[in-house]
Amino acid sequence: MTSLQLATKARHAAYINPVPTLYRAIAKELPRVLTIYDIDLPATEARAGIRSLFQENAQVRDTRVLDMLVEKGYMELEETLLHHKQRPHLLRIFEGFKHKTTGADRKKLGPDSSIDEQFARA
Repeated sequence: MTSLQLATKARHAAYINPVPTLYRAIAKELPRVLTIYDIDLPATEARAGIRSLFQENAQVRDTRVLDMLVEKGYMELEETLLHHKQRPHLLRIFEGFKHKTTGADRKKLGPDSSIDEQFARA
């Protein structure tokens, strides 16, 4: 195969449990991804980051949405293995979003900010 075509394979395969199959595929390729991108992170911590992404969508019950999420997961895995992502993208996934208030969010003033804070930002 010239490319991995994991998303196409996932679309055509009739899995009984597609979500655990996707998780196993990601867990299987995880050491390779950590090596390719030179990420100095234990596989257990990286796997915990992946598991947290799966747990965010654990409440989804609609089969159409599940199929879309599984296909998107395979596409993300394929893009990662084909080196279409950069190292910071993966670190954000593995380590989580440590600083939710970064960039423009830090500069926003709250409704209870004083007049001094408002003029200090100008």
